[in-house]
Amino acid sequence: MDKKIRIMPCLDMKNGRVVKGVHFVNIRDAGDPVECAKAYCQAEADELAMLDITATIENRPTMLDVVKKVAEVTTVPFTAGGGISDLKIAKDVLQAGANKISTSSAAFRNPDIIKQMIKEFGADKITVAIDVDVNEKLASGYEVYIDGGRTATGFDAVEWAKKVYSFGIKTILPTSKAGDGAKTGYDLPVIKAMADATGAEIVASGGAGKLEHFYDAVKAGATILLAASVFHFNIISIKQLKQYLKQKGVNIIE
Repeated sequence: MDKKIRIMPCLDMKNGRVVKGVHFVNIRDAGDPVECAKAYCQAEADELAMLDITATIENRPTMLDVVKKVAEVTTVPFTAGGGISDLKIAKDVLQAGANKISTSSAAFRNPDIIKQMIKEFGADKITVAIDVDVNEKLASGYEVYIDGGRTATGFDAVEWAKKVYSFGIKTILPTSKAGDGAKTGYDLPVIKAMADATGAEIVASGGAGKLEHFYDAVKAGATILLAASVFHFNIISIKQLKQYLKQKGVNIIE
């Protein structure tokens, strides 16, 4: 594989703190975002994500002060998401120091916002996140969920991925609701389906629990490996993960 595989710790944010849940609920505290970001950069993470998980349902934008503080200590590309529902908020988040923004619910509700963001900031600055859950009635077997995984849309997740890719999106971040925080492995069929259906980079998200899960995601077509629980709670270190992937012949950033 030509594309280097990148490791991306994810800081899920609630009330200004890093938190982690299971299946998008049962949230527990995982630390201060600035300290976490600093530690991950020192641990040689390749990218960093920070997602304000309650911004959309609380009908507010991402906390800009937190973005700014995290950006000040972050030495790798940094994606911020949560509550980014229009061009002004996106611009504010980028100006606060994020390198990229991630949009999910707002993009689904108003797909034109994706085209506007690409036109305004360039496709390299935009990630579309897609929360999914199994629905066997749909062609791909996966349904799009919005509002932090709370609201079913009835829309096929792979069809939505194809649509956003057709707009020019280069990075898609599917998170399996069933896998989130469960540490039972990424949802490989959805990664493979989206990788096969688009030319976008696919971010594996939701379910990493052991080293093998990351390698499985690479084989399924993911080029960015996002995880939270295993890194936050010191189950797996980034150094350990990179050594493991290198031994498996995976092209990583060293």
